[in-house]
Amino acid sequence: MSTTVTQPAAIAQRAASPAPPGARVRRAWRRNGAGYLFLLPWLVGFFGLTLGPTLASLYLSFTRFDLLTPAQWIGLENYVYMFTLDQRFWQALKVTFTYVLWSVPLKLIVALALAMLLDKGIRGVGIYRALFYLPSLLGASVAIAVLWRQLFAREGIVNQLLAVVGYQGEAWLHHPDYALYTLVILAVWQFGSPMVIFLAGLRQIPTDLYEAASMDGASQTRQFIRITLPLLAPVIFFNLVLQTIEAFKAFTQAFIVSGGTGGPIDATLFYTLYLYQEAFANFRMGYASTLAWVLLVIIGIFTGLAFLTSKYWVYYEDSRS
Repeated sequence: MSTTVTQPAAIAQRAASPAPPGARVRRAWRRNGAGYLFLLPWLVGFFGLTLGPTLASLYLSFTRFDLLTPAQWIGLENYVYMFTLDQRFWQALKVTFTYVLWSVPLKLIVALALAMLLDKGIRGVGIYRALFYLPSLLGASVAIAVLWRQLFAREGIVNQLLAVVGYQGEAWLHHPDYALYTLVILAVWQFGSPMVIFLAGLRQIPTDLYEAASMDGASQTRQFIRITLPLLAPVIFFNLVLQTIEAFKAFTQAFIVSGGTGGPIDATLFYTLYLYQEAFANFRMGYASTLAWVLLVIIGIFTGLAFLTSKYWVYYEDSRS
């Protein structure tokens, strides 16, 4: 009788006592091991290909490193030189800011206009949507950049079309006043991705709002300002942040069109192109890492400002004042 009474107590005592560390690890592995195995490729990629190189780049930004000799610690010398003596750094910033301030708003305006056109219920909307999205898939490729260089050459198609109406075209890509804006046009041409997102947002706006506004005598322009823009603000905000980041990272177009020089006279010297030149043409890998981290900070500032100001113009349906 005593045995049957003490056995449950002994079992409870053993269960309450802490298990050895090895047993806990084995028990956790049996419970979560499959999940860790599925996460393993991502973890290897994150630590080996993302976090590791990022931290290495941060260290190299404080060094003098040419890929051939060991890195030499120089502290803030790269940053001081960048902000005080490097004129090409400021030129690259000027070119990149000009490109961002022109290409992003124009691309969003064109994308929204075409999305509203496709939202009118025209026949074959799926075909048009696919055709309009195609430039976003091809626009950043080397082939399109080469084609763009041919289009805007002195004897290119653009000048041939202008000659039909009696205008003598320029050598657009070799003129410092026009070269950058040919790349802005190329960026605007890649409107497909934001257009598809705008179209999805327009489909979510209730049609009864427009019907009620029409019954009250509101014009199409007033409906657009009072209904479409406020309800589409979250989508506009999303596209604005995404396209701004992509514009800051633009590289291929400027590299191919200018032959990797950023010419003429640095008129197309994008920030990323200058970073590439410092890293792989001049082998100043430490200074290139400094440029990369400054670009990261700039993108972070622009993104942070967008989020901070969004509360003044982005309307969410479930928000409460």
